[in-house]
Amino acid sequence: MNKKVILFIVLLVGAFAKAHKPIFTTAKVKAATVYFNAAEISQTTSITLPAGTSEIVIKNVASYLNENSVQIGAPANVTVLSVQFTNNYISEYETDSKSPLIKRVNDSIVLIEKELQKVNNTINSENKTMQLLDRNQQISGVNSGLNVAELMKMVDYYKNKQIEIANNINTLTDKQKKLNETLQKLNNKLEFDTNKEEQTSSGKLIVQVMNSAAGIVPLEISYLTQSASWNPFYDLRTESVNAPINMVYKAQVVQNSGIDWKKVKLTLSSGYPNQNNQAPILSSWFLRNNVNYGYNQRVAANQLQSAMGVIKEEAIQDAVISAAPKMKKSSVSDFTTVAENQLNIAFDIDIPYDILSNGKVHSVSLKEIKLPATYKYYAVPKVENEAFLLAEIADYSKYNLLQGEANIIFEGMYVGKTFIEPNQTSDTLNLSMGRDKKVSIKREKVADKSGTKFLSSRKEQTFTYDITVRNNKKEPVELLLKDQYPLTTNKEIEVELLQSDSAKVNAETGILTWQLQLKPNETKKIRISYRVKYPKDQVLNL
Repeated sequence: MNKKVILFIVLLVGAFAKAHKPIFTTAKVKAATVYFNAAEISQTTSITLPAGTSEIVIKNVASYLNENSVQIGAPANVTVLSVQFTNNYISEYETDSKSPLIKRVNDSIVLIEKELQKVNNTINSENKTMQLLDRNQQISGVNSGLNVAELMKMVDYYKNKQIEIANNINTLTDKQKKLNETLQKLNNKLEFDTNKEEQTSSGKLIVQVMNSAAGIVPLEISYLTQSASWNPFYDLRTESVNAPINMVYKAQVVQNSGIDWKKVKLTLSSGYPNQNNQAPILSSWFLRNNVNYGYNQRVAANQLQSAMGVIKEEAIQDAVISAAPKMKKSSVSDFTTVAENQLNIAFDIDIPYDILSNGKVHSVSLKEIKLPATYKYYAVPKVENEAFLLAEIADYSKYNLLQGEANIIFEGMYVGKTFIEPNQTSDTLNLSMGRDKKVSIKREKVADKSGTKFLSSRKEQTFTYDITVRNNKKEPVELLLKDQYPLTTNKEIEVELLQSDSAKVNAETGILTWQLQLKPNETKKIRISYRVKYPKDQVLNL
């Protein structure tokens, strides 16, 4: 191949690269604002651009994103002409194979390959010649009948010939290497490495820009993706019924965006991302009940949740405790800033986090709070013969609590989960802190005080129960005890409460309430009795 042809190919490669080759760059995740149902990701990159129009392929962006939400920040000398998103760059944006310029490159590749084949053939021939000389030299040495002068001439011949062949092979090898490099450059203009570019889960942004001056250009990219979410979660710890609750406010963050978030600045928001570009217009603001925060509400962590409201309704006296209502100063709280807006809460975290794109839950600690609490025990032995410890938190709105599950650790032991529901009308938040086996309860039917009588056409049934409660703890406890007797709206059915042992009776609901103070190791017994009269041909759910 002559020098003119090689020069033409080199110029053609340069022209093709300048006219069509996109410029690749990889974006790095800098920050992420995670909402209950989405995330806004901020990324940065820098790239060297020539003057004029360029096509930039930004790799390592989320595999699925809202294309309308993409924003590109660039210096004043760079104008962004268009932005497109793709998950399959090769099939959607590869260069047209029918282009005249590509045809000329393909022709050049053919020429290079032919020249390379000639070089390979020559190298192979020289190697064969070297092998033949080596074999002939061995034969001559074995069957030599030569004198010394003839032998010296033969040695000089073999020596010079081997040097000549070795030099030829070296020259041909250098030429072969250069031809392979040229061939690789030509192929790079026509094909992208699909193994490298396509076998990834991340997407790509194709950005057309116009640059007024060549140089290094920093870019800032932000967009919304639906492939991330977070849920509030809590750890509730208390050492005794005379101590405040130590709450660790946490977040469970999940992201499956296709890119790992490494050392990112994380912000968690309870609001909704808004990407409407239409200027807003204010209208009348009507308040209404809305408890849907946008994430899956967990169903009833405990059946006692509904009963907690009754406790407040019954106007029960406050019992024991406690502590000054101030946030605990801790390393976690020091690094979290809480911004409370009218409709949402945002937690801005200064500690960098790694959140991998694996769909798994990543725990993020937000802050620690010391909650002053009033404790009492609650029991409904008609339903369950166990006492439940309840904690009342007054003025809870200042803690910016959100709906979520909570782990309960009482006296150093994990006792289960509860559910925090701050969206309620009461000014006191009731938390179920689990069962306490040290307060024993038993409800038994008194056989000799219960029975059935038949009076003409009517039936009379008497029910009597003894409720025994015992405090096996070393400190006194306050127990809210509830039971009930049946009600009726049928005039043929009569219900009479015979004995309630000083219970507070709600005649409208039939609920009996006792507020008991139990000393250490003290036992108390309560008896309730009621009578029901009704036509004997009826069957009641007694």
